[in-house]
Amino acid sequence: MMDLEAQIQLLIDNAPHDGITPQLITAIVPTLSAIAQKLRYPQYYILQNLHSDWVLTTLSNRTNPVLEKHVIYAFPSLEDVSLLAHVGADPQIVAKAIPVTHILFQLAALEPVDSIVFLETPGTNANAVEVKRSDLQNRIQQTLQQQFSRDVPPDIA
Repeated sequence: MMDLEAQIQLLIDNAPHDGITPQLITAIVPTLSAIAQKLRYPQYYILQNLHSDWVLTTLSNRTNPVLEKHVIYAFPSLEDVSLLAHVGADPQIVAKAIPVTHILFQLAALEPVDSIVFLETPGTNANAVEVKRSDLQNRIQQTLQQQFSRDVPPDIA
């Protein structure tokens, strides 16, 4: 299992070498790390189809079924995947271990996804941490604004 620093380095190393993406990743490292440190595990298992698309679960509000949100579950172990998801029933679905910072980085760009629900206690779904995409995007935006406002000289006009 990789520590957070190794995970971040892998993200940067695997980024497109377009002159922008590695710098953006470096700029948002504090945001990704801050959230990752609040989670219990360095990696989680994400359900994927055979095309490596993450499996979405649509949740409906009990009192107002029209209100829906799309979540991806992140499981602490393979055992938890089989306990809490009906994976064995569908041979098209597999669980893949993904470093936590990579999950967070992906979340920022996953359009139909509202949240990732990190299950924090093996054997139960009672203790979960929800990371909302909108919250993550706002934090990243703030981080980028702070980073780039420092890089621009005040007498630029």
